[in-house]
Amino acid sequence: MPERPDIRLSPEEQAAFFQEQRKCALATLDQDGFPHVVAMNYFVKDGAFYMTSYGKAQKVLNIRRNPKVGLMIETGSSYAELKGVMVRGTCEIIEGAEAVSRAFADMVESRGGTYSRPAGAASSAPKRVVLKITPHKLMTWDHKKLGGRY
Repeated sequence: MPERPDIRLSPEEQAAFFQEQRKCALATLDQDGFPHVVAMNYFVKDGAFYMTSYGKAQKVLNIRRNPKVGLMIETGSSYAELKGVMVRGTCEIIEGAEAVSRAFADMVESRGGTYSRPAGAASSAPKRVVLKITPHKLMTWDHKKLGGRY
């Protein structure tokens, strides 16, 4: 029986995938130990995943109790098209309007844009926090590399 092809994404493929994809699913654990999964916009910088949230959001309360989180970034409609990354990591909550403003700018710049502060950003920044996820384990896949063998 032939060996299954290596379907992992190379570091270069991961970087391109993160550049193309803007949305991920962030999983935290609630107070009863059940998964709490929400859609988030993110960007990657220096090997860490960043996103912002309101400081009083349930996901932030969950992270304050338990900083272990999961991320999933995936595309594809059929099994043969699935491509993605699953991350297990630890989340650090960074507080302060300046950190939030910097994260907003970094997110736009990471997508090749030029940041200009949107109306209302100054008023929401003090209510927000930055979530910095340091990966401990990454699992990647690209089912197109199976070449129809699955």
